[in-house]
Amino acid sequence: MSTDGQSLESQLTQLQGCCKVFAEKISGAVTERPALKRLLRAVEAGDTVIVTRLDRLTRSTRDLLNILATLTEKKVGFRSLAEGRADTTTPHGRLMVTLLGGVAEFERDLIRIRTTEGRARAVANGVRLGRPPKMDLNARLEALRRMEAGESVDEIARSYKVSPSTIARLQGL
Repeated sequence: MSTDGQSLESQLTQLQGCCKVFAEKISGAVTERPALKRLLRAVEAGDTVIVTRLDRLTRSTRDLLNILATLTEKKVGFRSLAEGRADTTTPHGRLMVTLLGGVAEFERDLIRIRTTEGRARAVANGVRLGRPPKMDLNARLEALRRMEAGESVDEIARSYKVSPSTIARLQGL
């Protein structure tokens, strides 16, 4: 599962009947995934790993192929419920898994490009991205004057109810 806001319920329902379910709330784009590592250690020859969709396992073709290679070495099958032809127990299924993984990675790259372009357009139109500043311009200028006068960063930070690092970063303005 990708985010905390999503629910595992739908996926768990689809996986009813499976002997063991490995679940984690972490993006498939993240390579350090503890539950995936546990799954790869736990599977044995003759097992079949079943996922609800390929993108629940990984978002990268390279990672998908590496995972499938590990499963193949262990003589473990692989099936995706949503992509019915993604079944490594057949030669056609292995081809389909590779193709679907490539399409998923391509789609992810397109989303990343569109997101980057959208952010650039927003900045060009004057939209300020990120969290709002904790201090307005006048407060920042006053804090800088106080630092120049020799007052400690900790003392200034306390007076504005911000962290000392917020005040320290003002020197780079």
